[in-house]
Amino acid sequence: MSECKKGLILEGGAMRGLFTAGVIDVFLENGIQFDGAVGTSAGATFGCNFKSRQPGRVLRYNKKYAGDSRYCSISSLIKTGNLYNADFCYRRLPDELDQFDYETYRKNPLEFYCVVTDVVTGKPMYKKLDTCDQTDLTWMRASASMPLVSKVVEVDGYKLLDGGITDSIPLAYFEELGYNKNVVVLTQPRKYEKQRSGALWLMKLLLKKYPEVVKAMEKRHEVYNLQKKEVFEKADREDLIVICPEKPLGISRTEKNPDELQRCYDLGRRAALTNLERVRSFLKN
Repeated sequence: MSECKKGLILEGGAMRGLFTAGVIDVFLENGIQFDGAVGTSAGATFGCNFKSRQPGRVLRYNKKYAGDSRYCSISSLIKTGNLYNADFCYRRLPDELDQFDYETYRKNPLEFYCVVTDVVTGKPMYKKLDTCDQTDLTWMRASASMPLVSKVVEVDGYKLLDGGITDSIPLAYFEELGYNKNVVVLTQPRKYEKQRSGALWLMKLLLKKYPEVVKAMEKRHEVYNLQKKEVFEKADREDLIVICPEKPLGISRTEKNPDELQRCYDLGRRAALTNLERVRSFLKN
């Protein structure tokens, strides 16, 4: 009999990730454990708090700082090339303003991965983040660096952007690693279908140095919709569990209203509590 490896797969979606934060907080509060987790974009930047065992942190710092121009603003985009200010989000925030528990993160045996897109090859890459040191945080930042509003991130000899360009729902990767008991958290409802981006013309202009990533953007909607279809087919066979919103969250990708962030988070909590005993039984059996 093959070893049972329990995996948690976290889709991105910028501030839709508050839904995910609600889900993982309920898991933390109720002792739901996994052997590994993988996050794309906000699934990584928010999901790392599951490994550091800090329920409430994602909601707390987003409600406090989402409207702060140092966190996310057009002025940051103009001055630094990044809508989400890299120094504020990945240094000041975790080190000073709402401290990340690096020690607990490192001691927790859960394996945590993020997904990025190599802009040179147009292919996804997967990075195991063992310590959440500055190099790991740079990989995480790359995972959440949305095209058009972020500079290409250079780390360890690679040039990278948002993992959602090439692998929004990294279930197949985790299955390749041997994770065979998986819970997938999505930030879009089951009936959602991604459409071809209307900004492709601008991406072709701004990313003309990287034609392979432009090709990946052109077929992103097709890849995503196929991934989502396969996930729900497996869920229908009870091979995995999906937790997702019942309807579109209706929240902006760069939402700043604390009430909207709270609403989205509460929907995630509600979905997790509804599925809690099913998840517990699935992971146990």
